Amino acid sequence: MEENFKLTDQVELKESLTTKWQAPSNIALVKYWGKHGVQLPANPSISFTLDACRTITSVKASKGTHGFSISYDGVEKPEFAPKIKAYFERISSYCPWITSYHFEIDTHNTFPHSSGIASSASSMAALSACVMDFESELTGTSLDYHKMSFLSRLGSGSACRSLKGAAVLWGEHVDTDGSSNLYGIDKSDLLHPVFQDFQDTILLVDKGEKVVSSTVGHDLMNDHAYASARFEQAQSNLTILKKALKDGDLDTFIKITESEALTLHAMMMTSHPYFILMKPNTLSIIEEIWAFRKETQIPVCFTLDAGANVHMLYPSEHKTAVDGLINNKLTKYCQNSHYICDQIGTGAKKC
Repeated sequence: MEENFKLTDQVELKESLTTKWQAPSNIALVKYWGKHGVQLPANPSISFTLDACRTITSVKASKGTHGFSISYDGVEKPEFAPKIKAYFERISSYCPWITSYHFEIDTHNTFPHSSGIASSASSMAALSACVMDFESELTGTSLDYHKMSFLSRLGSGSACRSLKGAAVLWGEHVDTDGSSNLYGIDKSDLLHPVFQDFQDTILLVDKGEKVVSSTVGHDLMNDHAYASARFEQAQSNLTILKKALKDGDLDTFIKITESEALTLHAMMMTSHPYFILMKPNTLSIIEEIWAFRKETQIPVCFTLDAGANVHMLYPSEHKTAVDGLINNKLTKYCQNSHYICDQIGTGAKKC
């Protein structure tokens, strides 16, 4: 199957190429935790694509000795280089033309880097969009979003869910035709109207670097006592959640989404070595959301990525009421009272 992504079209090299793309982060509802092979998921996942939380990447490719430079807002970032180097090495057999170019990469995030918002997802998605834009220009063919997702996965697994569609499913799922471990598939058609304008307010409990990287966390699932049960649970939860998204069933959506978030962190707390990425303020926010939902019957819920920050998900019609909750009770739990207002987006775009 991976052979299908190896370039067979004729390439006529140009002296230079330039492009600029933006790609959003995404927030998983059914979580991906654990992998095998080269960035292949141990279980399927589904996510909402975000909009405001995005990476904007510009690339200039000059014909010559293969290599790259990487900067953030024009300032060189050598600490980003190992990840970019590994990415280029992984995609070279699928995009052999890259070995004829030197790449100048400049990137910018609209949100805090490495803080539990998937910055690697948006950054590798944006870079892969640039690479595929170049390939499209060199071959005279249209953009292949499946290959774009495939390439981005080789940089960061969850990046393959950030390229096309409001809801994206990644990983082989027993109840989803066309699902694949190799790339994400657009499942926007699942979304009942109540989910199409969903909001995601991200409460920034901790903007700092995570104590344990996601890569290390994924690896700890290899010998996890509860791994096989967790992977079966993800399959089942995805089947249930797909139906809830289609039916507009907010109660089931909330049940599965919050359970998945807590399960993710339970896996971290029961691995060897074990670790905790939630903070006391994370738990305080969760309790406030539960109390607010019980009191008002407003269908607001939370989810978490591999970090301390809390994503509040809710239909846009309740934005005023939720804003009141945030300003009156939740900002005190956020670092410097900071939070990000985001919503469902559609994927990567050329700038």
